[in-house]
Amino acid sequence: MDTQNPSAPPRAQSAPADKPARSRHHTGGVIHENTRHTTRFTVIGNHLTQHKELSLLAIGLGCHLQSLPTGAPADIKSLTARFKEGATRIAAALRELETHGYLRRERVRTATGRIITRTISCNQPGQRRRPADTGCPTPPRTAHRPEPRPRKALPAVPQPTQAAALALHQQATDLLTGLRRQDPRLLLSATDTEHLAPGVAAWLEREVTPTAVRHALTTDLPDTPLRRPAALLAHRLTAQLPPPPPYRTPATTPPPVRHKLRTCDTCDRAFRAPDTETHCRDCRTAATTPPA
Repeated sequence: MDTQNPSAPPRAQSAPADKPARSRHHTGGVIHENTRHTTRFTVIGNHLTQHKELSLLAIGLGCHLQSLPTGAPADIKSLTARFKEGATRIAAALRELETHGYLRRERVRTATGRIITRTISCNQPGQRRRPADTGCPTPPRTAHRPEPRPRKALPAVPQPTQAAALALHQQATDLLTGLRRQDPRLLLSATDTEHLAPGVAAWLEREVTPTAVRHALTTDLPDTPLRRPAALLAHRLTAQLPPPPPYRTPATTPPPVRHKLRTCDTCDRAFRAPDTETHCRDCRTAATTPPA
């Protein structure tokens, strides 16, 4: 009974403690040789490093942004100078991170009034917490205020002739400046006054008195606050423009005709007369007067 079967496989021997056993079916996958970090390290979640939709460039750029200290430049120009992928690929990777919540870019007005772009890297998309918890600082209140919309241009106003514009410009400007005395809501800026002055000059050119122009601009104003008084005045100057005065033919007398000098055939005296006359007035009179 103590005879061993020579065809049976030998019992597996325990591997020494200093030489761990290895699998015979080695897959060739990654093997980690990890050393614990004590300085200069960043904790990054596997939801970023193993993201199924982000490109490899976006994952690497996201890890780089999370490792940067607060205040480090993270705009496309700075990243292009740091890496060799180029501005187009880096911009596309930033858009990927922004789409999946790892990045926010906000425009902020500084204390000096300058508009800057603020890049916020988030290590937990959708988890907006206090800056001390996640490193994703909440923008100040001024960052959430909408930027002022560009002001629309004022409507066009009638234009006078060039001569009238030069002669009536100061009178039109004085008229517009004085409108605020009749209604404080009609306080106009220098730019608005410069735009409206040609329209007032066009009215004055049509022989409308300043009083009549002022009445047309200030009568029947709405009781509500005027958001853009200059736009209202521009509309009235155009919509209520009176017709030009009737054309008057100037009453002028044509200048007298001045004939050339010629010599009288009888007395050789110089006189002025049409080419048909050959004698001076005295000789013509003497010729027609019968003898006494």
